Amino acid sequence: MRIGVPSEIKSDEYRVAITPAGVRELASRGHEVVVQAGAGEGSAMGDEQFAAQGARIVADVQAVFSEAELVLKVKEPQAAEVAMLHAGQTLFTYLHLAAEPQLARGLQLSGATCIAYETVEDAAGRLPLLAPMSEVAGKIATQAGAFMLEKPLGGRGILLGGVPGVAAATVLVIGGGVVGMNAAFIAIGMEADVFVFDRSIDRLRELEVAFGGRASTVYSSTLAIEEMLPLADLVIGAVLVRGGRAPHVVTREQLKLMKRHAVLVDVSIDQGGCFETSRPTTHSEPTYEVDEITHYCVTNMPGAVPITSTYALTNATLPYVIELAEQGVESALHSNRALHQGLNVRGGEITHPAVAEALGEQVGGGV
Repeated sequence: MRIGVPSEIKSDEYRVAITPAGVRELASRGHEVVVQAGAGEGSAMGDEQFAAQGARIVADVQAVFSEAELVLKVKEPQAAEVAMLHAGQTLFTYLHLAAEPQLARGLQLSGATCIAYETVEDAAGRLPLLAPMSEVAGKIATQAGAFMLEKPLGGRGILLGGVPGVAAATVLVIGGGVVGMNAAFIAIGMEADVFVFDRSIDRLRELEVAFGGRASTVYSSTLAIEEMLPLADLVIGAVLVRGGRAPHVVTREQLKLMKRHAVLVDVSIDQGGCFETSRPTTHSEPTYEVDEITHYCVTNMPGAVPITSTYALTNATLPYVIELAEQGVESALHSNRALHQGLNVRGGEITHPAVAEALGEQVGGGV
């Protein structure tokens, strides 16, 4: 199979969808890997490293898209990339279509088969290709929130961990999944006063054990969140509806309950955001204010640490890429339930139920 890896063109995105080690694994199995020149530079991987392991380096992104049977990316395709996709081609990347109806329509019109990393689901119900970036995003969320609380950045001017004689900041983490747990771990490590909200009692029990009593776990309800917002210095939104749009857990009206210049970090922004006042931002311009509350809503948080993120992501995606290449897309989708769950668009139809519901469309037949 011919596999194409273009450079990422989303703003402030430095990751790449394959490493030289991945090229080696595919090339050794007889597959051809075409990599756009400079694709790995943001992750400190030079063209010569890819070429040494068997990749063919091409300067033109159109060559990557026109030649590839399987296109590997990190982030959702931008408009110029959607225009280069065609029927008979497979795209494997993060898509987050529930919050992107225009992108979904473009992919439908392309005729390409589109498999989303974030909805690949294994037999245990885990999301193996979302988890590594959720781990990174959770850790970055707390780091970024702590930074944005500094006065020169427009924050309240409070140190997350406090000092002897001065209370620590209060951090609310809404959502106790992979993102929330990692955000809480960093906040605990920075010695903040941490509260984690979730609607699963079983998950709260697991978190109690994981945190060793160093954070409070709270059953998540509108009232419980509302009662804690006046105390919060930093609120991290980590709510996930698999394939669907994130629900709003903090409304604009509730911002009035919060301290002036407190910080909201919305890690759910790829799925539409879990705060009513959230809108996508970039690493270059990461924040804005609504009612004197700082909002940090960067849509590709792990892109800020591309060396860590690229290796973490490709460690997880490579086995699936190999399976698609070795078996062919049709056979792999039939035989691997996890990959089948990742199928979002095929033959001009939306094939994932949660995505279709979010977009107000009927579910297509899929495979």
